[in-house]
Amino acid sequence: MTQLLLGIAPEWIPTLDNFVAGRNVELLAALRHALAAQKGERGLYIWGETGSGKSHLLQAAVECARASGQSAVYASAAVPEVAQVVALDAVEKLDESAQIALFALYNRLRENGGMLLISGSAAPIHLKLRDDLRTRLGWGLVYQVQALSDEEKALALQQHAEARGFILPPEVTQYLLRHGRRDLPALLVVLDALDEHCLRLKRGASVPLLKEVMQMAKQDGGA
Repeated sequence: MTQLLLGIAPEWIPTLDNFVAGRNVELLAALRHALAAQKGERGLYIWGETGSGKSHLLQAAVECARASGQSAVYASAAVPEVAQVVALDAVEKLDESAQIALFALYNRLRENGGMLLISGSAAPIHLKLRDDLRTRLGWGLVYQVQALSDEEKALALQQHAEARGFILPPEVTQYLLRHGRRDLPALLVVLDALDEHCLRLKRGASVPLLKEVMQMAKQDGGA
């Protein structure tokens, strides 16, 4: 049986424009303002549950900064090199030495006017990090990324399908939302797999084909 490569990342690039804001309109506006500013508040910490869109926002910020001619870098659970815009995902996973390196990077960017964008699983006060680092993460703007409603997820799925160039019938979207995992990244992976399956069979997206995709995913997961 053909193996379904569900681990392949989506082909589209996360941007601020294709982020479905939902209840995060203020956060998105603050991020855009911080990226456009040449001085003032340039530190931003975001937190939220898995799948809420934290990684999308960080990667989108890096793309936005690069498009404007700034040097920018993204890293997950690791401290990257210095750039004008630095985005660090999953700060709670840093070990002791990495936390020390981040503390130094924070001070350097603050002195030189760079931007530091960090995400975590909880608000700064609840992170199990060094006291000095945890304190500094709370100095800048802090926002909780609010998870999307089912209606907002449906919109995100539709936009993703359009970006990949295939038609997503409403009944397929509703079935996926009812029977798929709750977090948006997992739903997008299934959607990508459905697209690949449809292309392979030269058929349009349908609930029966989605069921096949989800069943094959279960079989691959149990292998």
